Amino acid sequence: MKKTAKPSWVDVKGHLSQFDRAGLLALVQDLYAASKENQAFLHARFNLGDDLLRPYKRAIDRWICPDVFRDQAASVSNAKKAISDYRKAVGRPEGLAELMVFYCESAAGFCAEVGFEDDTFFAALVRMYEQALRSSVALSRDERDRFFARLDAVCRVCNSFGYGVSDDMRILFAEYVPDER
Repeated sequence: MKKTAKPSWVDVKGHLSQFDRAGLLALVQDLYAASKENQAFLHARFNLGDDLLRPYKRAIDRWICPDVFRDQAASVSNAKKAISDYRKAVGRPEGLAELMVFYCESAAGFCAEVGFEDDTFFAALVRMYEQALRSSVALSRDERDRFFARLDAVCRVCNSFGYGVSDDMRILFAEYVPDER
């Protein structure tokens, strides 16, 4: 195989085609041992373990609810990456909705608890709120109603925030949630 300046999936795939079964298993084992993210991906992909969402929720919580006493920073992009990683691993609609609602609950709770006010953070919260509503609409009625109730509670927590956060959430809620609920 020739070396390219910027390797791509095509290059990797060419090398993988040369592996036998044992070599491929050894490679996957090395990837598994390389990081917690790889382990979470494989556990989710193969439906292994009791709570497949736990590592993704832990990542969301770390980045959306940083420990302010340890001078940790919040990172919307890292929190959203956890949801994206789950989507790539298995992407079950109810799991995605759960992670999105959890993100909203965590972000709203963090802001209320520590008085965190940041317009970029709030804008990301409102965008995730809409994604959570959109994801919830596609679920069974029981699951959908359960997520709608949790999202309604998030909106109530955000009533004390500035920047029109709860107003935007109420408008979105009215757009996605049927009145007969």
